[in-house]
Amino acid sequence: MADQNTDPKGRKIFSFSFNFSWIYFLILLGIGYLLFNNQQSAAPEKIEWQEVQQMILKGDVAEISFVRNDFKGEVKLRPESLAQYTDKFRGGNPPRRAPHFFFLVSTKFDPEASFEQLNAQLPAIQQFKVVIKNEEHIWMEVLQMILPLALLILFWVLMFRGMNRGAAGPGGMNPFNTGKATPREAGKDEVKVTFKDVAGLYGAKEEVMEIVDFLKNPGKYTALGGKIPKGALLVGPPGTGKTLLAKAVAGEANVPFFSISGSDFVEMFVGVGASRVRDLFRQAKEKAPCIVFIDEIDAVGRARAKNGGFSSNDERENTLNQLLTEMDGFGTNSGVIVLAATNRADILDQALMRAGRFDRQIHVELPELKEREEIFQVHLRGIKLGDDFNVEFMAKHTPGFSGADIANVCNEAALTAARRGHSAVMQQDFLDAVDRIIGGLERKSNTIMTPAEKRTTAYHEAGHALVGWLLPYADPVFKVSIIPRGNALGLTWSLPEERKNWSRTVMTDHMCQLIGGRVAEEILNGEPSTGALNDLERMTGMAYAMVQYYGMSDKVGTLSFYDSTGSRGYNLVKPYSEKTAQLMDDEVKAIVKNVHDRTRRLIEDNKDGFMRLGALLLEKEVIFAEDIEKILGPKVKPAADDQFVTEEAPAQA
Repeated sequence: MADQNTDPKGRKIFSFSFNFSWIYFLILLGIGYLLFNNQQSAAPEKIEWQEVQQMILKGDVAEISFVRNDFKGEVKLRPESLAQYTDKFRGGNPPRRAPHFFFLVSTKFDPEASFEQLNAQLPAIQQFKVVIKNEEHIWMEVLQMILPLALLILFWVLMFRGMNRGAAGPGGMNPFNTGKATPREAGKDEVKVTFKDVAGLYGAKEEVMEIVDFLKNPGKYTALGGKIPKGALLVGPPGTGKTLLAKAVAGEANVPFFSISGSDFVEMFVGVGASRVRDLFRQAKEKAPCIVFIDEIDAVGRARAKNGGFSSNDERENTLNQLLTEMDGFGTNSGVIVLAATNRADILDQALMRAGRFDRQIHVELPELKEREEIFQVHLRGIKLGDDFNVEFMAKHTPGFSGADIANVCNEAALTAARRGHSAVMQQDFLDAVDRIIGGLERKSNTIMTPAEKRTTAYHEAGHALVGWLLPYADPVFKVSIIPRGNALGLTWSLPEERKNWSRTVMTDHMCQLIGGRVAEEILNGEPSTGALNDLERMTGMAYAMVQYYGMSDKVGTLSFYDSTGSRGYNLVKPYSEKTAQLMDDEVKAIVKNVHDRTRRLIEDNKDGFMRLGALLLEKEVIFAEDIEKILGPKVKPAADDQFVTEEAPAQA
């Protein structure tokens, strides 16, 4: 037999499903009905006893109900007399139901005698009915007060129950669980990440391997009197794999893994953060041995201010104090190890960093050449690659990229190949993805630049390229483009050498490369333009760093005003005098002037090559290192004993 709710083809015509939204709707409907009904059946208008007497003597009153214990009377008028009293009703409309008026009298009022006397003065047909009673209506009044409130509370509870079911963690959105921690817990079998999934990070993985051994064989260390470390702090730039490394530790150790963000502790309610810290460690002790991972711990572990109340948050500091107490509180052999991640270790409170809390600081740095190759191999899984793809080539052309950046490059390359209709992801798709991530989306409109602006942009970029090619310590130029990308009208791509220590000569060469475009505009047009804003900003920052931080100024001396602790930010006074500040400003101006003059001489001495580079850019719009080498010759390199050469990363030509 066919279902009545389906058509001959079996498609549903009507279906009904019940959920809690219907309960909310019915409750709201009931509350609305009560409010509307109370408003429509408004209380009768109050009048004086003298007015009631006049109505009675006119024969307009049909009935009077008098409540003896309230000394209150209610008046019901005859239907044919209502029209005479419209001016006494609110809005001119009488109530739909009687009584129409009410009056109050004193305790000396005698209802029987008064009503009998008034009825005696009227003809029999105009006499009114009298009802005298005592009412016990306290429970009705209580019900009228409580019922709407009870319905609202019921609606509120049901609403939060529904939100609680959809919220993550045991606390959810339940207001009664405000003080409960809501970490994302992964059991022993749920953490699938191991060190095989973490490419690169050789030094960091070696350090955390010891933590894994602690969790697997704690007796091996405690038998010799050693104490298992309580915490390790993962420090490094964003996107370098700190969270992934913490998950790999849990996966290798095969222990439960609690993950929570530092901002999850911070709450507007006083005491909630500290309560959540206590609850988190209580949960961790129950599942020990385990790992507690606090991401972005600087949200709660920032250094406490000396002038409390002026630039501090008391609730955040209370949460930090509770965290410090808990890390000292649980036993040394409890098997709970706290891992935390931050990219701002300089602003953390010193009490948090001391031994006995975070015993180890593990630095997770940006990957080097060989590490980038391994990271590419991890993120290339599942991507169909073209025959021309070379992972070593891509690793060399992504210096300074983090693991997250490389993952973004691989994904963007696959999307680019799909847009172009390729059957596989080619090498050029990856290069275009790198360009898009660094410079932004290519803008192909022909109306972006006028011919004069395009010419200025071409020679601006030619200035960068020439200076970078002829100075030994400037970054080798890989590609130059005058196709607008993002906010830039042109870009010069360089492959920076991964130096750890910069000398004054190296910094000066880099500053010359930055200002090369500005000087090229001055030589070409006789005046500068606004196109060098970013170059000037970076160059000025380097010049001030040379003077204020690195002690590279002869006049200022070997002084450094760098604040590695971050505590100086609370001071309103600079750590140097106004005279020293003026001296530093003068030194920065002198450094910038020397850089400017040196760059101008370099471009003017090679003006023929400069003009040819600019003309080639105007013609092709994009040129590469091979094109520059044909005009200027081989790239000028540092002295043989100072070249950046390793087995993994040979120097770029």
